[in-house]
Amino acid sequence: MAVITAGRVVPLIALILAWVATYVGIRLGKLGRVRIRRLPALDAIEEAVGRAVEMGRPVFDIFGMGDFTSIYATQTVAGLSILGYVARLCARLGAKLYSPQASVQVMPVAIEIVRDAYRAEGKLEELDIDEQLPYFSGSQFAWASGVIGTAARLRPAANIMIGPFWAESMMFAETFHRVGAMQIAGTARLYQIPFFAAVADYVLIGEEIFAAGAYVSKDPLQVGSIAAQDWYKLVALILGVIGALLATGGVGVVSKFLTF
Repeated sequence: MAVITAGRVVPLIALILAWVATYVGIRLGKLGRVRIRRLPALDAIEEAVGRAVEMGRPVFDIFGMGDFTSIYATQTVAGLSILGYVARLCARLGAKLYSPQASVQVMPVAIEIVRDAYRAEGKLEELDIDEQLPYFSGSQFAWASGVIGTAARLRPAANIMIGPFWAESMMFAETFHRVGAMQIAGTARLYQIPFFAAVADYVLIGEEIFAAGAYVSKDPLQVGSIAAQDWYKLVALILGVIGALLATGGVGVVSKFLTF
């Protein structure tokens, strides 16, 4: 029996290098040597909350109906990171935050994140969990209907939607646009990005939501992981370009190497 199966050597090496790159990235993140460039949408979050304060209208933060056990868990975590950032801004500046919930699994985490944000700003007594983080439904369109109805009634000045979204994305985007809210949206679900891009004022596309979550949380684990991903993408791009050039000249060294 062969110790190493043919065709799996390179994937094994790639996996080991991924571990090493992630470890190095996290270490550099803890030392403050990894930086994430600021995205325009992040600056716009502060502008949106300030606009809500000036208009005397609330801020909505919706992070989708994902959970912690599906393939969309990372998007949910990114959305929760933004929720904490938005909650702290709202507490500091005096804007009322609303974050309708759709997952009983994620809701306790969201509540603690918002509570910690208000506590950090010394405004815990101004937070009403039952009113500001209501649970509408775990059913997609029942939850969406609750969000739409609440938005129509409260007419928020700002809406931040970052996380996994499905068919409700366009419903939300149109509703908040209709009530005059400034919108910052982002998702890594390919099919929903065009809807956000068509209606929202600022859009975080794909993996930008993970970078945004890492930036606002300053968590070295997230920052280091983002750095490791970027290093791997750079290596893959370089290999792709070199392989394409060599293959054009009839040399298949790179493609043969990847089959080991």
